[in-house]
Amino acid sequence: MRWLWLTALVVALDQATKQWADAALEYYRPAPVIDGFFNFTLLYNKGAAFSFLSNAGGWQRWFFTALSLIVSIALFIWLKKLPADKKILAAGLALILGGAIGNLIDRSVYGHVIDFIDMYYQDYHWPAFNIADSAITLGAVCLLVDMFKESRHG
Repeated sequence: MRWLWLTALVVALDQATKQWADAALEYYRPAPVIDGFFNFTLLYNKGAAFSFLSNAGGWQRWFFTALSLIVSIALFIWLKKLPADKKILAAGLALILGGAIGNLIDRSVYGHVIDFIDMYYQDYHWPAFNIADSAITLGAVCLLVDMFKESRHG
């Protein structure tokens, strides 16, 4: 349970940056940060990753809210039962849990997830994302590292 500080940090940073983006940026208008590579662009995602099911008619809000809640509970239980020596796995689960909760808050309160980080090269833009999405990705990398580390040790 000592890793819940990381979950709380992710949720706090995620929500603070989303509040900043929602207040400071104009919807769908890029604010250049690093020319040719990185903008802040406020977008609302009603779907899942890469806007999956974003135009599904509204039911997806409740589906993804319920799914996020179930996943968050499962991750919390898994994290609670981990032995103390599983540090990489615990960090990964805490990061994923923080990201899941951050996006769950958005879906519950606003009906969409606030995205604002826009990475691009020339005319190709990676789908916009946020701190919660970044934490989920980093957490998944930690899970993979732990898996490979465990497979090497037998």
